[in-house]
Amino acid sequence: MPNERLRAAMVEQGLTHHALAEELGVNVKTIERWVVGDYLPFARNRHAVAARLGRDESYLWPDALPRDKAAAISESEIVKVYPRRSDVPSDDWRHLFRSGTEEIGILVYAGLFLAEDAGFQRILRKQAKAGARIRILLGDPNDASVSDRAREEGIGDALAAKIRNAIALYGDLSRTAGVEFRIHRTVLYNSIYRADDRLFVNTHVYGLPAAQAPVWHLRKIPGGELAGHYVESFERVWTDATPMTEA
Repeated sequence: MPNERLRAAMVEQGLTHHALAEELGVNVKTIERWVVGDYLPFARNRHAVAARLGRDESYLWPDALPRDKAAAISESEIVKVYPRRSDVPSDDWRHLFRSGTEEIGILVYAGLFLAEDAGFQRILRKQAKAGARIRILLGDPNDASVSDRAREEGIGDALAAKIRNAIALYGDLSRTAGVEFRIHRTVLYNSIYRADDRLFVNTHVYGLPAAQAPVWHLRKIPGGELAGHYVESFERVWTDATPMTEA
């Protein structure tokens, strides 16, 4: 939607797109995008334009301040960034899952490093017994997305084999009350590990195994949007997945 307030204020000041662009040191097409409403200026540019036109910033861009606030809150949701998943200490993984008293969710292709950890499985059993809902999503070893991912990593059929190993290792846990497993056929852009309002998000990087890709430690807070994106993504995959007993 065109920003008529900005356009009118420029006309009143006798400012052309080219003149304002020159004053601000930006491309004239950037000014055009601001006026037609295709693009919201960065905060520093909004301040400069408002001062030059003698208008309040909130008058020229009434929706900008709430968006800035949401962005600032979302930035506060980032607790820590690990350059590689392998850099996350085992104590941090265990602390994450011990903190999940209501909801624990895991979305991976294989996540074999967890399936092989007997201590991790004990934590899940304990949390389930205490009333937490445990949901684990594993990739379908026969699905094309798994083959594609393995090819990207240069590991042939290894990923499918890892998934089958994880399924076997989770055999007893899958029969534990309060623990649910499903098989998904989704192209994963991130592996997601959730415990209530805390998440570890392992980004997937083309050509790298997940263990070598970064992990974001997030904590969902009121008004933030970043952690919520991953929570919603998990729920969408869960809805479309198949119970493991039927896979």
